[in-house]
Amino acid sequence: MDKELIAKRFSKAKDTYTDTAYIQHHIAEKMIRLLLTHTSSRSFQHIVEFGCGTGIYSRILQQEFHSKTLLLNDLCPAMEDYLQVPLQTAQQSSVQFIAGDAERLNFPKGTDLITSCSTLQWFDDPQAFFIRCQRFLDTNGYLAFSTFGKENLQEIKQLTGKGLNYYSTEQLHEMLAPYFEVIHCEEELQSLIFDSPIQVLYHLKHTGVTGTEHCTWTRSRLQSFSNEYTRAYSQPDDKVRLTYHPEYFICRKRNQ
Repeated sequence: MDKELIAKRFSKAKDTYTDTAYIQHHIAEKMIRLLLTHTSSRSFQHIVEFGCGTGIYSRILQQEFHSKTLLLNDLCPAMEDYLQVPLQTAQQSSVQFIAGDAERLNFPKGTDLITSCSTLQWFDDPQAFFIRCQRFLDTNGYLAFSTFGKENLQEIKQLTGKGLNYYSTEQLHEMLAPYFEVIHCEEELQSLIFDSPIQVLYHLKHTGVTGTEHCTWTRSRLQSFSNEYTRAYSQPDDKVRLTYHPEYFICRKRNQ
């Protein structure tokens, strides 16, 4: 992964992300429901959120859990500006932001919950990250995250040949199993409907989710893409779809 390029793309999208990341809002709300349903603790004392972005998930975490500490992390330093209000008004006794690559950062030992929404798909080595998380978590601590599966943005990948290499729930389960008991995992398909393929591209640009791609859109290439997208993915009302494939995991640390 080109982490520098990913950070650059998300930094450019920071002003539009919260208002256009419709699926990410849905995912954040669902993650909270899953945490409340499938964990034994309704009051985690020490929480780390990696890949916090503009704070969509962070704000709900604050509303639902009353932890003593909340550490928010993101690859993009610019995201701290969008967290100033929740940082200042949070009920937690200590809320901090730290910029950096979560795959390389050391989180506080004794953390009760390490969690994230829509971030793990950008990681170089998820299994190595799971091993590190297990070291930072307290006894019976939880790792809870969402990522995206193999059908995510399938329309874009089929037409352009570009996109991330996503993991299936089975592959992720296998990576997690030596270090975590997977309490709950599920996946779903969610489609967004747009007026045109050009609106699809605007949506992707405004959410930064094409963060690894180097692409120059000439007029002829844009027209060809639009024609092919309409032919392949038009809906009965002449609009077009874009598919998201969220995967959810709630895991408890294995004590070895």
